[in-house]
Amino acid sequence: MSGIEAPPRATADATEVAPPSPAGDQREPVIRTRGLTKKYGTLTAVNRLDLEVFPGEIFGLLGQNGAGKTTTILMLLGLSEPTAGEAAVMGLDPAWEPREVKRRVGYLPDAVGFYGGMTGRQNLRYTAKLNGLRKSEAEPAIDEVLVQVGLADRADDAVETYSRGMRQRLGIADALVKSPDLLILDEPTTSIDPLGVVEILDLLRRLSDERGIAILLSSHLLNQVQSVCDRIGIFASGRLVGIGTVEELARTFGDGTAVIEVVFELPTDADVGRAETTLRGLRSVESVEPPVTPGGAWRLHVRPAGEEGRVRQDILLAAVEQGLRLTSLRPLVPSLDDIYRVAVERPLPKRGVKVKGKRRRDAMAAAAAAAAGDAATESADPSESSEPIDPAAEAADLEITESTEEGEA
Repeated sequence: MSGIEAPPRATADATEVAPPSPAGDQREPVIRTRGLTKKYGTLTAVNRLDLEVFPGEIFGLLGQNGAGKTTTILMLLGLSEPTAGEAAVMGLDPAWEPREVKRRVGYLPDAVGFYGGMTGRQNLRYTAKLNGLRKSEAEPAIDEVLVQVGLADRADDAVETYSRGMRQRLGIADALVKSPDLLILDEPTTSIDPLGVVEILDLLRRLSDERGIAILLSSHLLNQVQSVCDRIGIFASGRLVGIGTVEELARTFGDGTAVIEVVFELPTDADVGRAETTLRGLRSVESVEPPVTPGGAWRLHVRPAGEEGRVRQDILLAAVEQGLRLTSLRPLVPSLDDIYRVAVERPLPKRGVKVKGKRRRDAMAAAAAAAAGDAATESADPSESSEPIDPAAEAADLEITESTEEGEA
């Protein structure tokens, strides 16, 4: 794709990019991580993650399966303990205050579980009771969320009669019953038909716009993330390699050019020639792609990309001066597919210290000493196993423990 190429990586073994806040946003983030790391034996599932999510925004965590998205979510919910670094969710440390975090955060896992023999309403009552809601509070809340997710007319039907999309919507209602300030959704549209996907994404946008809820959406489906998310973080091999709006990501992973699409009404060959001469003569236009078919769009490649707005103004003026009938003029933003491909295909940095002379020797000696010290510490502690932990099993054990505690409470 024109305008996209791979920039160099940052230093090794670190988060690839700093997490800039949205322009002018001085609010306290609902999620903030610094150096958040999770290792399972020799596998680093999440590597020094720095992330911020702000109130009222939909933030997409984008990455292929195994990139570290679910592991990150488990740490944010207090279902998995970080190996290193820190996290704050609604100002709380999930490692030390997991129950309070869960009271303020709604969570929809990728596999939603409900009692099939119970109705949707009964399942929500059960969730409300587990969350400590009194009946006088729970019933109005349940009625409200059922309307919000579009299940009011099926609320008293058994869940086993629901489609996959309806179960997902019930899962969102389940997460909303306790009126959370933050929703965390793990692959919410997996295995749903296209119409159901549109309904889910529309629902998320309404929740953000009408209730001001912050939403962290984890997905590997690029077009869905692009269609609903305000900002996007690209995950690859446990690292956050890009963050921002689609336009910001395009600039980050671009080659410094912007693309403008122009359509004219050109009845004669002379008009076509005049249009091409005019477009090629504009300042900062690096190249011009003529239309593939008559009446099609011209594509102008602008360098530097920051001149794109001025070039569009120049096109308007030139069209008037040259008597060209302009019918369409718009900037082309690279697709998230292309941005994602470039972001994840960049070569990973090689580990090591690249300094000269004595500094290099001292750094290598210090690294060797540290490695030897780590090895000695591990061998001196027979209680620690070198076997990798299964993250799914760990999460399941923790959820079972918490459910038992809540039931006893």
